[in-house]
Amino acid sequence: MLSYPHKFSVAPMMDWTTSECRQFHRILSKNALLYTEMVTTGAILNAGPERFLRYEPGEHPISLQLGGSDPKQLAECAKLGEDYGYDEINLNAGCPSDRVQNGMIGAILMAHGALVKECMKAMLDNVSVPVTLKHRIGIDDFDSYEFMRDFVGEVKQSGCDTFIVHARKAILQGLSPKENRDIPPLDYERVLKLKSDFPELNIIINGGIKEHSTALSLIERGLDGVMLGREAYQNPLILLDVDRLYYGTEAAVAAGTDLNNRLTNWVKQRVDDGIPAKYLIRHMLGLYSGYPGSKKYRRLLSENMTKPGADASLFEEALNLINTTKADLAS
Repeated sequence: MLSYPHKFSVAPMMDWTTSECRQFHRILSKNALLYTEMVTTGAILNAGPERFLRYEPGEHPISLQLGGSDPKQLAECAKLGEDYGYDEINLNAGCPSDRVQNGMIGAILMAHGALVKECMKAMLDNVSVPVTLKHRIGIDDFDSYEFMRDFVGEVKQSGCDTFIVHARKAILQGLSPKENRDIPPLDYERVLKLKSDFPELNIIINGGIKEHSTALSLIERGLDGVMLGREAYQNPLILLDVDRLYYGTEAAVAAGTDLNNRLTNWVKQRVDDGIPAKYLIRHMLGLYSGYPGSKKYRRLLSENMTKPGADASLFEEALNLINTTKADLAS
């Protein structure tokens, strides 16, 4: 059961937060809220929900992120998400990609607060699970604090009470999605002020957070939760401390041998189920980032995970590179 406000979540990331990625992350944390990649309403309604909405039961708690701007279609897809068992439905109003702007999807929605309010209300009226909004602190020249405050003030009239704020503005013309994750400066203070102005709302912060110390300090200053994206993906061991630090529970798994055994057994089971090893292992390339032997570990997996017959033994061989290097340094 998903509790609110959710203190820690892993951001929706296109091509990254697949079902296999979420299964991997769930081994590392029992409590973190995990998000799907953004799925457009058109994809769900045209190709059918089974292709885009299926997931493994062990992934809970899990949120479905939708991309769209038609209230009726969003309401229909939100209901499908609820029927599939998702714990939350989230609307994307933060993606800066020009591929989705033409469809009135993503960050461009911030220029249309009334439409976003209508979309959120349509979804909230059609489901019983929480419906949340992810957005930026601004777009292009609409980047004042007052713009974001008025946008949130308008959208909250829909009944939405949880806003996930990426603390960078989006530049819709001239920057790629990758550049939009780095070039516009972070402004955590604006998000903190938003919480101060709307104390009744759940305000979750996203963007550039790399350490638990930073995340916990933002919660201590009044925010309701944090969302990590690239850091959680590229340095997944950071998730091992989530249950203890944010939820006061024991870790899902102990670092070291216990973790390696769990992951090896997971890869074996999934490959036995017919999932190609590359779809699993590609999300684990950063597992031991920064550890002695990590470059050899990553190279071995990268060069061999797409080969026919790749299975859990490849992952075990890569883990041995980490263990052997560790032993050599200790001797």
